[in-house]
Amino acid sequence: MLEIKVPELAESVTEGTVAEWLKQPGDYVEKGEDIVELETDKVNVEISADEAGVLKETKAEEGDTVKVGDTIAVIDTEASSGDSAESSEDKKEETPKKETPKEKEPEKEEKQVNKESGTTDGSSDQSSDERVIASPSARKYAREKGINLNDIQPRDPLGRVRKEDIDEHSSKKEAPKSEKQPEKQDDPSKPVRREKMSRRRQTIAKRLVEAQHTAAMLTTFNEVDMTNLLDLRSRRKDKFMEDNGVKLGFMSFFTKAVIGALKKFPYINAEIDGDEIILKDYYDIGVAVSTDDGLLVPVVRDADRLGFAGIEKQIGSLAQKAQNKKLKLDDLQGGSFTITNGGVFGSLWSTPILNTPQVGILGMHKTQMRPVAIDNERFENRPMMYIALSYDHRIIDGSDAVRFLVKVKELLEDPEQLLLEG
Repeated sequence: MLEIKVPELAESVTEGTVAEWLKQPGDYVEKGEDIVELETDKVNVEISADEAGVLKETKAEEGDTVKVGDTIAVIDTEASSGDSAESSEDKKEETPKKETPKEKEPEKEEKQVNKESGTTDGSSDQSSDERVIASPSARKYAREKGINLNDIQPRDPLGRVRKEDIDEHSSKKEAPKSEKQPEKQDDPSKPVRREKMSRRRQTIAKRLVEAQHTAAMLTTFNEVDMTNLLDLRSRRKDKFMEDNGVKLGFMSFFTKAVIGALKKFPYINAEIDGDEIILKDYYDIGVAVSTDDGLLVPVVRDADRLGFAGIEKQIGSLAQKAQNKKLKLDDLQGGSFTITNGGVFGSLWSTPILNTPQVGILGMHKTQMRPVAIDNERFENRPMMYIALSYDHRIIDGSDAVRFLVKVKELLEDPEQLLLEG
């Protein structure tokens, strides 16, 4: 028999949630074939079989939290592919038949006798527990708290008991009667739906609150006249696509402009470690990507060494991997500065939150036609974009933050300079 254990996931990642079983008990598994997908705080990780065989048992349900080193499945390495169907038949034979009401009546009478005699039939309670649908970890948790699984009302429509149900039952049991409040009844005319936050969403929420609690965060704004950049992009995009096989987008210009400004103001490309400042002499730029599971920030490594085409290819590849849930932990770790683009969703103005431990993040927004004063007498409609820099005021002074954003503005409004110096 081969035990499948949760492997070392990454630094600081010690547990995950079973997202989906890709194989079921009785299925034959090839060596190297994925059998389960775990959701961690950052990415989804697929665990594969080290040897071929038949999956005999899974020790965790989908939605259960498992830790590094936990055994989550057992594979019979002696079984062949032809044994999988036989295994399924054996499983059916071993499944106890559903008891008829007549068969249950003696059991009820026996329990009544035990109750009258003041004794408890432990074996009866145990067999009763076994009929409740619950994962091994949930059963163990209930035993530790001394709770009978039959007393729990699960939220799961299939009747599966989870740790959350046990905690809820335990809290109701322990609450003093005097403090017990009447349960709020849902109004049938105003239906609601409850869903558990995914592990990743919980992590995002925790990190965002942590950023606001630990950093002295402040935001400064400016606006960019996009006329020259749009004109250059319009003139060069076809040739760029022909030469490089990738579209010329805004992100490469903004990445280059940010790197140019970071070189002028190195404290914005830093982080705080206790009472020390770590100044980074490299430029790993995180690019925020929206996915169905929440916001992810994959990192373009050594962006200062890449040309416009290299940056566009890296961003396109990372965004595709994010949408397909193929990002690796290495794609997300590190990063010295982050760019987020709310403009793709129509945002005109926002204050981005720091991606800690970084001390700066640039927010892009929607390009909007607005009247702009050319001189004292003339106005023109120009494509304008608001940009925002959120920064940690503990190590970045307001003057540096404002001048950093002005430098980004100047470089974007003179994109020819970016092409020449980039």
